[in-house]
Amino acid sequence: MSDTSFRPFEQTLDLEKSLDLLRRATDGADDGELFLERRRGEALVFDDGRVKTASYDASEGFGLRAVRGEVAGYAHSTEISDSALIRAVDTARLAVGEGGGRLADGPAPTNRRLYADTDPISDAPFPVKIETLREIDAYLRELDTRVVQVSATIAASCQEVEILRPDGQHLRDVRPMTRVNVSVIVEQNGRRESGSAGGGGRVGLSGLLDPADWQQKAREALRIATVNLEAEPAPAGVMDVVLGPGWPGILLHEAIGHGLEGDFNRKGSSAFAGLMGQRIAARGVTVVDDGTLPDRRGSISFDDEGTPSSKTTLIEDGILVGFMQDRQNARLMGVEPTGNGRRESYSHAPMPRMTNTYMMGGDADPGDLVASMQDGIWAVGFGGGQVDITNGKFVFSCTEAYRVKNGKVGAPVKGATLIGDGATALNNIRGLGNDMALDPGMGNCGKAGQWVPVGVGQPTTLIGGLTVGGAAAGA
Repeated sequence: MSDTSFRPFEQTLDLEKSLDLLRRATDGADDGELFLERRRGEALVFDDGRVKTASYDASEGFGLRAVRGEVAGYAHSTEISDSALIRAVDTARLAVGEGGGRLADGPAPTNRRLYADTDPISDAPFPVKIETLREIDAYLRELDTRVVQVSATIAASCQEVEILRPDGQHLRDVRPMTRVNVSVIVEQNGRRESGSAGGGGRVGLSGLLDPADWQQKAREALRIATVNLEAEPAPAGVMDVVLGPGWPGILLHEAIGHGLEGDFNRKGSSAFAGLMGQRIAARGVTVVDDGTLPDRRGSISFDDEGTPSSKTTLIEDGILVGFMQDRQNARLMGVEPTGNGRRESYSHAPMPRMTNTYMMGGDADPGDLVASMQDGIWAVGFGGGQVDITNGKFVFSCTEAYRVKNGKVGAPVKGATLIGDGATALNNIRGLGNDMALDPGMGNCGKAGQWVPVGVGQPTTLIGGLTVGGAAAGA
């Protein structure tokens, strides 16, 4: 490994003894693994002219899992030692019972590296990070006298992972993560509005601390805030909506992404359960989950079960063709795992999770899609949202949106929410732009209490007949 801070777990555990205990835990099971993790993280927050938070945390531990059928026994500990591992064996074996299962073949090995084996926390001295935050604050206040508050964050972490499988396969991965976020509040005539921008990925901090990078983020946050100073109350009603490229793919991620994860479909709780091979979206709509993109936030060289990540086509030209799978659900469904078995940390069992999920681009000019609307909303930026995966119903708030009438972009609107369901929205897609883009690297995804980093993306997308909730009824 190129990172000298990487310390193999053999320095703490006897590898042969650990393998013997793992085999004892999985004797008679279908599957299982020993997952070991060390994690370090640093976050610096500069708010309202001063350092608000400077935090550093470190953790380590292991998780031991034995799987038989639909049941998994899982034991975890913050103590990485032979004695702790011995105690975990009995707990994990509770899922195996009398055994009788046949241990599944392990994943194919891979030497692919999608990111550097480095610890980004050490990329820049602490004083340089603090000075960069001060410079962001000063830069924004100098750009516009209406700026009344600036908040900037620099975050970096390093996750060291080792996976030991019963067949003796031993995998190691060092997963860096960095992010710089900028938020700004502006005030004019007693009215205050905010804007934010940011991004990063599995890259070093040096590029994100370059003024050319953070200044662009700062200007974008300021642009959004000043746009919203002129925003009018959003209309309400059923109308056409054009979604911008990149980060608005978060609507796709939430509205249909979770519904295409293997566990929900095996259990029949997804709105897409039982629809494999059927048309679930308009022609031309192709959606993929791709964990193999270099340096992206949602990418992983191999998942948290040891399966190499892959590019999985979920919807092809409107037809449902695949689900995202971990090893357990793939085995129970009679298909191959796709490298989507992910977990938040050693204290969590893996489950099917998205990596970088995006819609492929089309051939339409983005401007033509906006101009085709007679009465609608052009939604450029999104904030939070809520989704029910059993029926795909969603509610998303817009952070930047514009009213469009007779093909002309009008005033920005404030308070717009998009309401609908994933299945209907997919079928009502009327046009896809030729400008597919991925988000700048700021997404986290929650499921069953676990959070993992993800990526999203899409082209400019015209959807007919979404319900827009706003402050003004009718026109």
